[in-house]
Amino acid sequence: MFAFLKKIKKMGLLNKIFGASKSSEIDNKEEKTLPWIPLTELQQLNFIEIKSVTKTQIIFKHSTRCGISRMVINQFVDAYQLTEKDLDLYYLDLLNYREVSNEIASKFQIMHESPQLLVIKNGGVVAHDSHGAINDIDLNKFL
Repeated sequence: MFAFLKKIKKMGLLNKIFGASKSSEIDNKEEKTLPWIPLTELQQLNFIEIKSVTKTQIIFKHSTRCGISRMVINQFVDAYQLTEKDLDLYYLDLLNYREVSNEIASKFQIMHESPQLLVIKNGGVVAHDSHGAINDIDLNKFL
């Protein structure tokens, strides 16, 4: 979306419609990044289970080819207010790591969906949801 707006700005249309201050806001908007930990190996699941006894672990399963998944993860990133001290945040590209995704479903007894968020605490899943409902999960309740 921003790439599209920048292209329009180059043509001068955005300045004419919204004025220079609006277009400069688009240029100055910084992209928010989260402390994602890539989830790429099966062995990480055992580590996540063990670590969840002392610190809440989150797994975000994302399909890089799905528009709904992209929309949900963007909303999640925009709303996210926690830090690395609060919990560990794992990102799973389920198209490239299908085996890991399948093992998550088996290990934690949660049917696979995409996008999907799992909250793991004390060795088990204490909350999970998929699609737009991901952003309804109050992660603060699990700290």
